[in-house]
Amino acid sequence: MSEGQENLRTTEVDLGGLVSVLATHLYSTPLVALRELVQNAHDSHTRRRLEDPAGAAGHAPRITVRGDVARRTVSIEDTGAGLTEPEIHAYLATVGTGYTRLLREVTGNEELIGAFGLGFLSAFSVAEEVTVTTVSHREPQLCHRYRSRGGEQYSVEPAPPRPSPGTVVELTLKPEHGHLADEQALREVLGRYCVLLTVPVHVGDDEEPVNHLLVPWREPVPEARQYAARMEFAAAFGRRFEPLTAFPFQPLDGGTDAIGLLWVQDGGSYGSSDNRDLAVYLRGMLLADDARDLLPSWAGFIGGVVESNRLTPTASREDLQRDDHYRALQQALTDAVVNGLYETARLRPAAWRRILARHGQDLLGAALCDDRLFTLLADDVPVPTSQGDLTAGALRAAGQGAVHVALGSGGGFEEMLYRAMQVPIARGDRYAVLPFLRRYAQLRDCRIVELGSESGNRELFRDPERPLPAEELGWLTAALAEEGEQLVPARFDPPALPLVLVPDREAELKARIEDDQADARIPSAALRLARAFTARTDGTVRARLYLNTASPAVQDLLRAYRGGHTGSATAAGLLRSLKVIMATAGSAGSAGPAGPGGGDLGAALAGIGTAVAALTAPVVPVPDTGQDALPADLRTLFDDDERGGSTR
Repeated sequence: MSEGQENLRTTEVDLGGLVSVLATHLYSTPLVALRELVQNAHDSHTRRRLEDPAGAAGHAPRITVRGDVARRTVSIEDTGAGLTEPEIHAYLATVGTGYTRLLREVTGNEELIGAFGLGFLSAFSVAEEVTVTTVSHREPQLCHRYRSRGGEQYSVEPAPPRPSPGTVVELTLKPEHGHLADEQALREVLGRYCVLLTVPVHVGDDEEPVNHLLVPWREPVPEARQYAARMEFAAAFGRRFEPLTAFPFQPLDGGTDAIGLLWVQDGGSYGSSDNRDLAVYLRGMLLADDARDLLPSWAGFIGGVVESNRLTPTASREDLQRDDHYRALQQALTDAVVNGLYETARLRPAAWRRILARHGQDLLGAALCDDRLFTLLADDVPVPTSQGDLTAGALRAAGQGAVHVALGSGGGFEEMLYRAMQVPIARGDRYAVLPFLRRYAQLRDCRIVELGSESGNRELFRDPERPLPAEELGWLTAALAEEGEQLVPARFDPPALPLVLVPDREAELKARIEDDQADARIPSAALRLARAFTARTDGTVRARLYLNTASPAVQDLLRAYRGGHTGSATAAGLLRSLKVIMATAGSAGSAGPAGPGGGDLGAALAGIGTAVAALTAPVVPVPDTGQDALPADLRTLFDDDERGGSTR
């Protein structure tokens, strides 16, 4: 014997402390105790069928759960294998030793659920006292009663005989868990936990078991009824949303043994929300009620149920170990969602239209995460635009081969421009819209015009036919532009629109990230990238005021200025006021500043009043002509009635 072996000592175990930790802290909810005890009852039936096939053939398996609110008790009764007295001591009263696990290892039977020998201990998390009355199929003439308070000490004594093998576990609930004795609550809990169990589970005297649902991937269903059966199961199982369509989950490559059903949920789900809802069952018993991480992160609209024999549970059996089986199931579920959406689009056009209408925003992002989805969705998924939701194909057609997308949030002059152009503009500030359209443009080999970017503005606002003299440019800047605005002569459609103000999105971003609170609001890595992006602008030009030199109003204004008429200042004031009013219209009706270089609404309204006063000045007789006299500086802008002209 080595020196190290001579010094070996036996580890002492504080059983009371261990029982307290396992019973009180291992499980996240007291409801797990009900699941574990029903699971033990289920395994007892499987065990009897394996050990006593002749006897098992002569009885109908059944699990009955009863609640008594007045007595504060819950009982779980089965007609399974039962326990002998030695088995009570060896398995029921020994933490970490489970006969079910041993039997599964010996027989290879995958219907047996138990694994760790800890499930019975969960009873002490909700019960003051636990009583087990049992008759083994091996000794049908003997009945034993186990009783324990707290789980640390117990007694076993003979009990009056029962008519047949089986076990009754009775819990005397702690006061704080007395609500579990309500049979309606038991129906709701067990209806979810036990929905896939093959042994009928009844509550009280109910004739219909809580697990009465037809399981479409297990039962032989006529082909004509298969889709209806899937939808019925999804509607009954889904907790928050009705199903829009349902498709089977049945991998064929052997990477996972899991099988089940997936569905697309109705209801609102937005780009920032996650409504994934996946329940995982291990050998028929609910293991994880919220296993959303098995679904792809982009599938916020998917619900489902899967069951498996290979997944490995954690000790509390409330979660899954992240092993190779888990990862194989993740990949299989991703493939199943994509294939299910493909099949829905191909075979069920009405359901597909509803899916696109409900989840278009999510699907934009989903398409960017999977090449197969992008191929499917490229021409179908709706994109939010200035004219409502349109497909990318419709955007392209309306833009005569180009897809127009605004980088900002719209409003003000940009909104006016879009309406005047009569071209739908995609809302590039919405979730996933801009990257989706960029990829669409590459896929369909079409132009994308990003309004608010330098390249997009160059395409939209063309150079004038001839440059304006420096003097005229200076006068127009002083007459029309605010501080922070750069006046840019250009040509654009429609000619009726004399000018448009386009905020500089880089300057806006620079202002935001230089805010005193930016470091607290933006992750440091993102902040560094944003600052690198905005380094090329000093932020002094906050908006560009594009002046449409193809506009008749602008041409008349320049002619008046070149002719030296003071009415040009009045006309310029009207255009400046128009600019401010249009910009303010996009700023929630605020009477203050109207955004970048927008100006003051009150001053703009006053400017219109001044111009109207000048245009409607009292008529002054002119002796040498007898005609009404207009202010001389307005005669070049407006024709009088005698010449038959119309006011421009």
